[in-house]
Amino acid sequence: MTSEQHTVAASLRVGGRDDDLEQRLDEELTAFNTAAADGAVTEPLSVRVTDETGDLAGGLTAWTWGTLCSVDMLWVREDRRHSGWGGRLMRAAEAEAARRGCTDMIVSTYSFQAPAFYPRLGFTERARIGGVPGGHEDIYFHKRLSPPKNETAGGRPA
Repeated sequence: MTSEQHTVAASLRVGGRDDDLEQRLDEELTAFNTAAADGAVTEPLSVRVTDETGDLAGGLTAWTWGTLCSVDMLWVREDRRHSGWGGRLMRAAEAEAARRGCTDMIVSTYSFQAPAFYPRLGFTERARIGGVPGGHEDIYFHKRLSPPKNETAGGRPA
């Protein structure tokens, strides 16, 4: 008999958004990843820009996990683009990530979004993956972070 013949009965359901499933998977994978990374805990990181009226003008969401920071989303409102806010958001996230002990930062962007933006901030392209709708690519970038200005690479005050 094969292992497939010894399987326990189960059901498979395909659908759309499933908040309960997403929460459970996040909990299970976080526990697994934390154990595999010697107890490194994932922490959210966000940077927000508001305009003079208090409306959202841009923002960044990311997470840190041990020595890694990963940017999930970066957005600047259309009327504020090309005025330096994207770079300020990224630099603020980099500074916070370094303060938290991160040595590396990763981010991806689609070829129709901002592939020229990240190299200007010191990121190196690491991979391109096709298959994005419209014939585009998903482009992955990496950057080594410097320790905070008031600390050395070992985390000690300078």
